[in-house]
Amino acid sequence: MMTPSELAPRLFIAMVVIVAFCWVVAWLLGKVGQPAVVSEMLAGVLLGPSLLGLVLPDVQNALFPAQMRPVLYVLGQIGLVLFMFTAGYEFASHRPPKIVGTAGIVSLSGILAPLALGVLLVVVVRNHVPVFADGVSTGVSAAFVGVALAITAFPMLARIVTERGHAGTPHGSLALASGAIDDVVAWILLAFVLATASGEFGPALRTVAGALAFALVLWFFGRRFMTTLMERTRFDPRRRVIAVLLVLFAVAWYTDEIGLYAVFGAFCVGLVLPQREESADLVAVVAPLGNGLFLPLFFTYSGLQTKFGLLGDPAVLLFALACVVLAVVGKFGACWLAARLSGQSPLVSARVGALMNARGLMQLIALNVGLEAGIVSDKMFTALVLVALVTTLMTVPALTLIDRLEARRTRATVILPGTELSPSAG
Repeated sequence: MMTPSELAPRLFIAMVVIVAFCWVVAWLLGKVGQPAVVSEMLAGVLLGPSLLGLVLPDVQNALFPAQMRPVLYVLGQIGLVLFMFTAGYEFASHRPPKIVGTAGIVSLSGILAPLALGVLLVVVVRNHVPVFADGVSTGVSAAFVGVALAITAFPMLARIVTERGHAGTPHGSLALASGAIDDVVAWILLAFVLATASGEFGPALRTVAGALAFALVLWFFGRRFMTTLMERTRFDPRRRVIAVLLVLFAVAWYTDEIGLYAVFGAFCVGLVLPQREESADLVAVVAPLGNGLFLPLFFTYSGLQTKFGLLGDPAVLLFALACVVLAVVGKFGACWLAARLSGQSPLVSARVGALMNARGLMQLIALNVGLEAGIVSDKMFTALVLVALVTTLMTVPALTLIDRLEARRTRATVILPGTELSPSAG
């Protein structure tokens, strides 16, 4: 058992290794166009038993002893909260009018289709694949897999949209709005799954009631309160940063307590932060700490729980691959179709589908919750982490392919003054 004085220096060097390794992976994947957030997720997995623990187990145990993992988790939560706060502020600065209805349709479609496919998969393979936790009913396992496949990684979606310069575009704004709705609904569904597994529905009802109360307070008082806070003349910039962070952590605590998870409270605080110079300066201070220093710790914590060696079992591997296929078909396909039926162009709809298909961060959070609740086995955890990795890693290549198709389509049409001719007509 390590003492706090022994653990502290281990934590310092672990943070150096994690962040430096994330930089290296980001540099390598950046050459093929992957954003930093995807690199951080992959780096976290590589630092776990899937690679470092497999090749150099003594090094991994020395870097990340068991006593350090709860500390990594808590510091990672700080990173998530700070990141979602900045994502909320950026979303508010680019939020277009009149997209809530379309976003609701896209989100609902992107939840129901993968949810149904995930439930169907578990019902079909329940007695044939050894990936289910002992003592957990088929209904609970099916519901959890369905919800896991239905989740969109909203924080990662937000970073991809921002890093690729899609903020403010029709597809970027629609994907952000749809992703925000998607994850709120998915977390409420997850609360009911956990309630069913425990036999207690009080927590699920508390989540719904608490979310409604929070929405009302935010709607009527949130922006007014944050505007007043930013306008307090007796606050110098440093004190203003501390005051906003205290509000941020208090709201994150509340949404976590009601079962909606801290990141949604953080996103909402960023959403109601007034769009002014002082706010932009504050976000510029907070963002590097959250994105660059603390967020990689969460990915590493999740990576330490992932054991890809378990995929050596053919049955487990087939289950994982089936989850990947159904996740892509259900989320990408349903969101694309919903966007098209809502009047969006084919290219905008395809980009929305590609962005909504990313599951990385939020699915990792849900999997950790399920693992701690005892309704997810190590094998199912690893299989669904593969879903998170594949669906997130494919986002940027899919967007690049769509961009190329658009460019090819543009080149295929030669526009002359007052005339539109195709090359074949020339």
